[in-house]
Amino acid sequence: MELLHSATFPSKQKLLIVVTIATTLFTIIPLLYPFLEDPNFFLKQQPPSQSSIIKLENGVVTSHESCDIFSGEWVPNPEAPYYTNTTCWAIHEHQNCMKFGRPDTDFIKWKWKPYGCEDGLPVFDPFRFLEIVRGKTMAFVGDSVSRNHMQSLICLLSQVEYPMDASVKDDDYFKRWTYETYNFTIAAFWTPHLVKSKEPDQTQTEHADIFDLYLDEADESWTADIGDFDYVIISSGHWHYRPSVYYENRTITGCHYCQLPNITDLTMFYGYRKAFRTAFKAILDSESFKGVMYLRSFAPSHFEGGLWNEGGDCLRKQPFKSNENQDETTMSLHKIQLEEFWRAEEEARKKGKRLRLLDTTQAMWLRPDGHPSRYGHMPEANVTLYNDCVHWCLPGPIDNLNDFLLAMLKREEDKRSLAQVRKMLS
Repeated sequence: MELLHSATFPSKQKLLIVVTIATTLFTIIPLLYPFLEDPNFFLKQQPPSQSSIIKLENGVVTSHESCDIFSGEWVPNPEAPYYTNTTCWAIHEHQNCMKFGRPDTDFIKWKWKPYGCEDGLPVFDPFRFLEIVRGKTMAFVGDSVSRNHMQSLICLLSQVEYPMDASVKDDDYFKRWTYETYNFTIAAFWTPHLVKSKEPDQTQTEHADIFDLYLDEADESWTADIGDFDYVIISSGHWHYRPSVYYENRTITGCHYCQLPNITDLTMFYGYRKAFRTAFKAILDSESFKGVMYLRSFAPSHFEGGLWNEGGDCLRKQPFKSNENQDETTMSLHKIQLEEFWRAEEEARKKGKRLRLLDTTQAMWLRPDGHPSRYGHMPEANVTLYNDCVHWCLPGPIDNLNDFLLAMLKREEDKRSLAQVRKMLS
């Protein structure tokens, strides 16, 4: 202002400054006017988040999820895969389908497209994932399909960085890996039933295939350590098919296909429900766990022409159509999971704990083409599961589980942002 009123300041320069200020004001005011009329104006100019929308309504910040990402269909994705069996060392031999000669590759060129979602489900972005989980820890709790899922994540992240072995046990069932640049650690916890179990006594001549399951006792191999983790992804399924004797209060209450005298066959569905109820209770009762628990719902097998030990196989080359119905067992197991999850989630909200659902059963049911079948070993190999229709080829459909996982992590990030905005405006 002193320059503008100086008697010695050249008049042309004065005029230039005045014109510049006036031009700036006339440019800014029209831009600000819509915001004064509608506080949501600038938010409306941004494309909505894939998973949620944050906006201002009558002075109150609100959020709603834009679509159900778990309801949809598989569509071609010619850009896939995003790694190969030669670029990722984390692929378990039994899921290394390309190494063992699987002749077709179309099964790896699909992606999930949710219904009614304008932006679809974006393919996995390893950079975004690692930024979200920077400084955090993630546990995969479950069976070999859970490990299959974790190895898929390692392969997808290999586009950015390879992790260092940070295991605290000399045990392949309990591996830990750290991404040093991002201070992010992932861990696997082997617990095929989620509850305490005792493997069959192989020295017995009879009933040598029967497990003992303690349905009201969570497996301490994972519950003792979950307080160290920000994210815990639990899953369980195929091991519950095996013959088992059920214990509650350390007393036999029944069994599944044990064929033992004077023991009631309660079916696998009884044990499955009890196991998840106990696992969720362990999360809810844990004083040390402050993170987010995700239930990754049942990933079905696709044996056709017989059971796994009766010549069943999975030879399809393409996904099912979206209207293909699940088999009765898959539907029942999935239904049990959802019922127990929502029961626990209601209690979690009362306790201020966070339980989330990765409801991927339908998506994986539609992928009978994604299993190793005979391409998880050499032809002459003597293996228990010769035609593997339980696990998933890498690369393959299981990679898409991490598309879902990243979308859910983004959703959690949006919720945190929403809480911060509400706090600022309160």
